[in-house]
Amino acid sequence: MKLGILDWGIGGVGFYALARARLPELPVVYWSDGGAVPYGKQAPADLARRLVAIARWLKREAGVTHLAIACNAASSVLPRIDLEDDRLPRITGVIEHGARAALRRTAPGQVIGVVGGRRTILSGAYRRALSGRTVRQRIAQPISARVEAGDLSSEGLHGELDGIMAPLREVDVLVLACTHYAALRGAFAARAPRAEIVDPAAELLAWTVDAWQLESAASGGEPDRVLTTGDVAATARSARLAFGMELNPASIRI
Repeated sequence: MKLGILDWGIGGVGFYALARARLPELPVVYWSDGGAVPYGKQAPADLARRLVAIARWLKREAGVTHLAIACNAASSVLPRIDLEDDRLPRITGVIEHGARAALRRTAPGQVIGVVGGRRTILSGAYRRALSGRTVRQRIAQPISARVEAGDLSSEGLHGELDGIMAPLREVDVLVLACTHYAALRGAFAARAPRAEIVDPAAELLAWTVDAWQLESAASGGEPDRVLTTGDVAATARSARLAFGMELNPASIRI
């Protein structure tokens, strides 16, 4: 068994770090697709085709058997993909697991806040998955770009967070609906002091370990691979600044 992790940039590195800590012997291939048009700006049909092409390559060329989509924008188009296609690895996305965790942590009448990128929020994926709860959503589009740039503390960042989070201050649960936001968990939590924070990446890992029985499949002996369609040096720098992960990415084209 080999686990693949897919994100447009380095947001999925947070999930990768969690997987490495929990399953140090499991072979992993991380794909950062930073050379492609940002996932939030691609038409849904185009993004679905892109994901299929990458997933098929990962299975065929890298031996990936199970693929975690550690990107909310990408996960929003999974309903467009035939997940039973035998040319694909087994695939799960992050949205369903974040939503399930939020439902577990609330009762009817409580309020769930969701912060995410434009594609994720406008897709309605979280609102549909959280049916039966009061949901307040906010587009936090500039924040992922700041994390990609390694900006975790500037005045500009905190000013943007203040504006984004003002309507969510009293929510009972806050879902970080972009994997980049885990790097700023404390900053989000400070602006929603009543809320329990849900990091869908952590929920995704818990589910994959259980449902895919990853612990029993961890064999060791094979080094991880980090592949990027973007700038190799920038990818390594962003991962280090945002998540404290030292990566050695290789360039890939597809």
